[in-house]
Amino acid sequence: MLLKRNAKLVLEDGSVFYGSSFGFSSSVSGEVVFSTGMVGYPESLTDPSFKGQILCTTYPLIGNYGVPSDKKDSYGLDEVFESESIQVQALIVSDYSEDYSHWNAAKSLGSWLKEQQIPGICGIDTRALTKKLREKGSMLGKIIIDEKEVKKYDPNQEDVVKKVTISFATVYDPSKKTITKIKNDFDIKKINQVKRKKIVLVDCGVKNNIIRNFLKREVIVIRVPYDYDFFKFEFDGLFISNGPGNPKTCKLAIENIKKAIKDTKPIFGICLGNQLLALASGANTYKLKYGHRSQNQPCIMEKTDRCFITTQNHGFAVNPKTLPKDWEVFFTNINDKTNEGIKHKTKPFFSCQFHPEAFPGPVDTEFLFDKFIEEFK
Repeated sequence: MLLKRNAKLVLEDGSVFYGSSFGFSSSVSGEVVFSTGMVGYPESLTDPSFKGQILCTTYPLIGNYGVPSDKKDSYGLDEVFESESIQVQALIVSDYSEDYSHWNAAKSLGSWLKEQQIPGICGIDTRALTKKLREKGSMLGKIIIDEKEVKKYDPNQEDVVKKVTISFATVYDPSKKTITKIKNDFDIKKINQVKRKKIVLVDCGVKNNIIRNFLKREVIVIRVPYDYDFFKFEFDGLFISNGPGNPKTCKLAIENIKKAIKDTKPIFGICLGNQLLALASGANTYKLKYGHRSQNQPCIMEKTDRCFITTQNHGFAVNPKTLPKDWEVFFTNINDKTNEGIKHKTKPFFSCQFHPEAFPGPVDTEFLFDKFIEEFK
């Protein structure tokens, strides 16, 4: 299908890329980032860690296998999508394929974007754009459609986690296949009386496949908002999820984690959870030049020769030089030597910057879920 060239991407350095719009016809702004994943655009677009960002895919052909339906699994979670809606501000692709072919497809990518009111732009040189972002770093930008101007928006200047966290505490019980909202103290008392393995999941924008990994291991998940006082629950372990934005904006979450590390209950963090655990320990974080967003990042486990290929999506990182003496590096990125995880030297606290629940992507590090659960003993 021939698309009208009525759109342009304008970067904060003044660069302009002209192309065609598809999806929802509306101008939008945000932080422009790129991802090197070859497949998995339905999963990536619904990943809450992309909140506030305009995503550029480096793989040129996007849309060729369409979009599946929002079918639920046995736990009541979306089988493919990582959240209930598209999270990116907009999508940038080189070649958009309106004609899709896949046994699981229910609609085209363009029609899905239109339903969710998310604009897209295609027909631009995404290779040149990616080279610019690698050279100068992630930049703010706008997608202007039909010359309709829009205000600049910087997601790094606000607490975007507030936009993706759950609104109320919710319990997922894998044995009963039930999802229950916590409405009052009686509900809390009731779940506290259950003697099976339980974790509190601090939801900073958790991906569905993280929840699924705990449920298939027969662990009850108590999912709470990121700023929730979770100490009223009785639990075996604390999990801190992935999420978008600058970790330093999550002040209440950091304070709660500080209280948690005074105890000895196991703690596990993924992605933003790695950064929040580090900040709570007394370490510092910083913004990466253009971040890590791919399904192919090699990471080595410290004090071993084991290397894992990982999926990642983050724009901030932990400064390992600022770790307190009781903490140490757990994983390191081979490409740029950035931190990929930390752990406490004596207590059962650890985290990783990558996604062991990778969806799509390699599941080389899924054993970390088992390591966390084993610490309950």
